[in-house]
Amino acid sequence: LVRPTIKDYALTKVAKGSVSGAQTIDLTAGNYITATATGAITWTFSNPPANTAAGGFILVLTNGGNYVQTWPETVKWDGGEAPELTADGTDVLVFVTDDAGATWRGTRAMEDV
Repeated sequence: LVRPTIKDYALTKVAKGSVSGAQTIDLTAGNYITATATGAITWTFSNPPANTAAGGFILVLTNGGNYVQTWPETVKWDGGEAPELTADGTDVLVFVTDDAGATWRGTRAMEDV
């Protein structure tokens, strides 16, 4: 029996810094993304795992509610619509897919943390 270690569960962090405009979340770069919105953002998700695997990522977004966030049409939101994000604070969003990115399921896991 091989027991997994903490390293086996580690997420790879990508710190995008202050962002606006077109932003791509590339899953080959990492799956724990931090960003601070400084303007309207159009999000794109790239390089999800193949159909044989499920995958996902965490987006820690600061000040997202101050600006328009445009999500891919492939995102199906918990409750049927994108959450209203915190204007002056941080939200944690989680996205998962099990069909190579044809459908993403999204939810706000934490609000104003």
